[in-house]
Amino acid sequence: MKIIRSQSFTADRAWGALDIASMNGITTRLHWTDQPYKWHVNDGEEVFVVLDGQVQMRYRKAGQEKAVMLAVGDIFYASVGTEHVAHPLGVARILVIESEGSV
Repeated sequence: MKIIRSQSFTADRAWGALDIASMNGITTRLHWTDQPYKWHVNDGEEVFVVLDGQVQMRYRKAGQEKAVMLAVGDIFYASVGTEHVAHPLGVARILVIESEGSV
């Protein structure tokens, strides 16, 4: 059993993570960041939940870059092959559920 107070979680670097669970090859991790990630495509599907802060999620669809602003409680689902990058506005805490070992 674990109780995690996500609002107080910090890391010593951008995108530092706390491993919460690994179930049947799927990981759940809490990330802290104040910097953008990198453009990437995950090995599988990804669920990205903003727990604190705001994140501009940029993604490419049919070769065109698009962006959506995510606030607390918003969820971004990246299907297989979705190229995307998260740009936090200040500090953000994000719950990420994805295949173990994914980028």
